[in-house]
Amino acid sequence: MPGQGLPLRVATLLTGLLECLGFAGVLFGWASLVFVFKTEHYFEELCEPNAGWMGNATGQDDCKAQDERFSLIFTLASFMNNFMTFPTGYIFDRFKTTVARLIAIFFYTSATLMIAFISADSAALLFLAMPMLTVGGILFLITNLQVGNLFGKHRSTIITLYNGAFDSSSVVFLIIKLLYEQGISLRASFIFLSVCSAWHVGRTFLLMPRGHTPYPLPPNYSYGLCSGNGTRGEKKKTAEAEKLDLQSKEFQSPKEEIPEPGQQPETRSFRSHVLSQRFAWHLVWLSVIQLWHYLFIGTLNSLLTNLAVGDRALVSSYTNAFAITQFFGVLCAPWNGLLMDRLKQKYQKEAQKTGSSALAAALLSTVPSLALTSLLCLGFALCASVRVLPLQYVTFILQVISRSFLYGGNAAFLTLA
Repeated sequence: MPGQGLPLRVATLLTGLLECLGFAGVLFGWASLVFVFKTEHYFEELCEPNAGWMGNATGQDDCKAQDERFSLIFTLASFMNNFMTFPTGYIFDRFKTTVARLIAIFFYTSATLMIAFISADSAALLFLAMPMLTVGGILFLITNLQVGNLFGKHRSTIITLYNGAFDSSSVVFLIIKLLYEQGISLRASFIFLSVCSAWHVGRTFLLMPRGHTPYPLPPNYSYGLCSGNGTRGEKKKTAEAEKLDLQSKEFQSPKEEIPEPGQQPETRSFRSHVLSQRFAWHLVWLSVIQLWHYLFIGTLNSLLTNLAVGDRALVSSYTNAFAITQFFGVLCAPWNGLLMDRLKQKYQKEAQKTGSSALAAALLSTVPSLALTSLLCLGFALCASVRVLPLQYVTFILQVISRSFLYGGNAAFLTLA
């Protein structure tokens, strides 16, 4: 079969964007969901009457233990978000797209149904439901990142766009909170999310490859709806026949494209990548910044409660503002990818003229992105450290921009490094 046209690829791109935006990273809207859980009296038995300095009750309960319980749930779920990235990545590599997505759908549907039917008496089940929701979401993201391979030189832009959508999906819990305030129960909202699994299943079989999307993309590559046409052997032969032609394309590094006569392209093992200094220092950089983001999100509700002196209306207003700013992550992240794509093309053209390493040129294109991300995160940390309530609006803006740049730039960096 001839290579599939643009409409199917655009459909895959847009539906993948919707999937990441509506489902993949909902955990990071935790502050909005905690507000609903508190209204539903989850873990309220942990609150104690707050005695004044004369030993008399002040009328406002001390719910520090309740806040710690919610923070513990978020900590566990966010830990699983990172810890399970490696096992889920292995599942994706070993069993390929369809199996990985079916596992994601199972975890996600089980989690949303569990949350739908949890009550204040069974709130401890959140310790199981939220990590399952997180694992399902990260698998959705991992299986969708390969969509960038369908668009050649725009690969980094699409990867960062999807990571931005992952960040912005935290707005889903804001929508659930607003619907709750309008009389729509928490159960109804999460049952709706469970029903959406039928859409995930349809997309898995109709718009996603059974295996992996290769990079570079063979000319006659087919997937999804039409992947059954033609034999697998014919596709393999076609891909092998066209491989040498593809190696002259602009999205490959010059040294890899045209090896010296008799010279074999250098290949590196997975172990050598993991043990490299570049990977180790990048991991440290990512972990430190990510830890600060998780700490901020996990303790936001208690922070706002303290700064607002227990005013629930004010806490609700600031929680909504935080969740709304999270939505704009999908608009911020592509700028980082666009910056990296433009710089990569520029430096690789220079490398072709000078004969220098194309890999070094590709890595050089990530330096401005990583530096800008670090500066944004520093500004976010400084603003968050100042205990002034109106200043938190600035904190929210810097947080969403830095987080979008962090995850999108990280994913793009790893594909280049």
